[in-house]
Amino acid sequence: MINHQLTQSQDNVTTQDSIVLFIKKNKEVTVSELCDYLKITSMAVRRHLNVLQSDGLIDAELVRSHGRGRPFYKYRLTHKAENLFPSGFQNLAMDLLDAVYEQSGHEGVLNLLNIRNKKRLSTLSPRLEDKNLQERVREVSRIFSEDGYMTEWESLPDGNFFIFQRHCAVHDVAQKYRQVCALEPKLMESLLGVKVTREKYMLKNDPVCGYLVHQS
Repeated sequence: MINHQLTQSQDNVTTQDSIVLFIKKNKEVTVSELCDYLKITSMAVRRHLNVLQSDGLIDAELVRSHGRGRPFYKYRLTHKAENLFPSGFQNLAMDLLDAVYEQSGHEGVLNLLNIRNKKRLSTLSPRLEDKNLQERVREVSRIFSEDGYMTEWESLPDGNFFIFQRHCAVHDVAQKYRQVCALEPKLMESLLGVKVTREKYMLKNDPVCGYLVHQS
């Protein structure tokens, strides 16, 4: 749906990308303004807005008109949506990892990331307590979405599950330090308590990063 790190010059922009970009530029918009901008019907616009709202990327405020006009909604981006746009955080992470690499090489980078994984596991584990596997898969997907990875999941006919990410929140860092990617399924395994294997990988030109969650 939404492309990695939205910018005005990016190719292959979808309708929902265009909506997010338009709201980013204008702060808040109405259905009518989106219809004029996209040249599509209000029904089509509302359908896309519903998807974006369900993904937690936009919210709406009901505005009551002065006089006899009908109330209408204004749409704005959520904090989660702001993670789709470039920021300085990746630059900071890259600088820190570069400094560790200069001191301790790839082993030092891996050790640092392992420490972070352990702290994340300690912080997040309470959210998984007293949940069955499907509930844990749902919660882990929610956790990664909160971190900007646009994560979804589905049940498979064989009883396994599949978690997939449509956006990589640390794409530039991961291109240089693949240790970031190596530890991601390990964190999922620790949170879920079952084996997790990567089946799709954006850095190998797959459209998503996808993880098979084994039932047992």
